[in-house]
Amino acid sequence: MSKFWENLVRPALFALDAERAHEIGMSALKSGLAVPFYVDDPAFGFEPIEIFGLTFANPLGIAAGFDKNGIVIDQLASLGFGFVEVGTVTCHPQPGNPRPRLFRLPADQALINRLGFNNEGATAAAERIRGLNRKCVVGVNIGKNKDVPNEEATENYLAAFRAVFDVADYIAINISSPNTPNLRELQNADHLDDLLRSLQGENRKLSARAGSGNKPLLVKIAPDLSEAEIEAVVDTVLRHKVSGIIATNTTVSRTGVRSTGVEHIGSGGLSGRPLAARSDQVIATIYRYGKGKVPVIGVGGVFTAQDAFEKIAAGASLVQAYTGFIYGGPRFAKDVLTGLRQILAEHGFKSVCEAVGSATLSEPY
Repeated sequence: MSKFWENLVRPALFALDAERAHEIGMSALKSGLAVPFYVDDPAFGFEPIEIFGLTFANPLGIAAGFDKNGIVIDQLASLGFGFVEVGTVTCHPQPGNPRPRLFRLPADQALINRLGFNNEGATAAAERIRGLNRKCVVGVNIGKNKDVPNEEATENYLAAFRAVFDVADYIAINISSPNTPNLRELQNADHLDDLLRSLQGENRKLSARAGSGNKPLLVKIAPDLSEAEIEAVVDTVLRHKVSGIIATNTTVSRTGVRSTGVEHIGSGGLSGRPLAARSDQVIATIYRYGKGKVPVIGVGGVFTAQDAFEKIAAGASLVQAYTGFIYGGPRFAKDVLTGLRQILAEHGFKSVCEAVGSATLSEPY
């Protein structure tokens, strides 16, 4: 089936506009046309991974951006993903930026997007998730509406947080997309401190009302932060007892990109293979500064089992993919997880948790 994907399906899809091809792929998943690729064992031989108070069947998830509105969650789980992060959703629906806004760079195994949080709104996504008999952990990634100034961002995030609170297994705060003007300023220590204080306050209130522990809250950061900025984020996350960090979002850098014509694409976040090394560096920096106390979901350039292992060894407890899945097709999760289990065994690790940070711990401080 991998040859069928590589020789027939992918070339046909890649002949289309990237966003149109994505829409066709989503329709195929929703309609069940991808059923022949489905897998039977969601664990792939992994021991359950306990983190954030949640249980993950395996360490590979689909990153926010693929299923923005929660349309194919169960289908993605059936392809082998241990968790699905829906979104980014915003309090109010918004159309996003004008098309074209999604571009492939096949020579680099990369994508550039400037989608701009196009989504049906947090309430619509929540209603869709509520109707599922879910097969995996479901996170919801929330962002700020484009027309909301940063001075009013906290209330906008709080409204989205309330909308998805009761259906999300965890909630990720997106303050790092390069495609919403000034959004990345919210990563600044003072802005982040105010935002997390308010969100965790609301978290405690809603959790108490529901008679449960706090909802796991994670922060998704950019790969373009300096080491000092990463350290400040880690300090803020620890101070507010945030559950973890997702590292990383897309980059505005074009360093190492070889594809011709990339200069004509313009603005947008770069994802895929060129992001892998920088993402690993950010993960390792978080792991060192947090002394292993801040769980990390590693994302950026995961195409193979070795890529996933390197993120885990850098300090990630879980990994996510998006661009790798676009290029790899329906067998992607199965191939990565099968290979990852073998790599862990070859290194003498009996579980994912044993491997977390193993490369970073061996580095001199």
